[in-house]
Amino acid sequence: MSQRRVAIANLHPRLRVDRGALLRAVRALDGPAPPLARPGSALSGAGDLSIVFLTDPALAGLHARFLGDPSATDVITFDHSRDHQPGVAGEICVSADAAVRQARAGSGRTRRFSSELALYIVHGWLHLAGHDDLTPTEKRRMRRAEARAMRHLRENGLLPVFELSRRPP
Repeated sequence: MSQRRVAIANLHPRLRVDRGALLRAVRALDGPAPPLARPGSALSGAGDLSIVFLTDPALAGLHARFLGDPSATDVITFDHSRDHQPGVAGEICVSADAAVRQARAGSGRTRRFSSELALYIVHGWLHLAGHDDLTPTEKRRMRRAEARAMRHLRENGLLPVFELSRRPP
């Protein structure tokens, strides 16, 4: 498979993204090991991928518009292959603000902001790769796939690092 084009849009005023590192991470997820994309999924073939970093209010707006829920969330994935948009696999929209909150809360484990934000990207990528988390069984499978993907990125030095400035530029 040829390498897909990956568009990265940083619409969060305080977030700093190393685009090269993020692109290498996505290429590693797309690669043959570990095989995470299921046949017939948006990411099983060629197609552009878009990753968008947003604030909580911006992502909540998308959540309300497309899913009918105005609450804040961490990641929303749009599978454009289902919309019959040729050459477009999908879009992953993540909230850097949610990653800050979750990293601070720790949720029973120590997780840095960068790792939390990378996990959101992995989660969205897995949705496009044919994984789901609607039932308890699917959710367990998704969590195992997330752990494999994060481990793969970490062990290969491909976990992207993100920085959040204290003030907008």
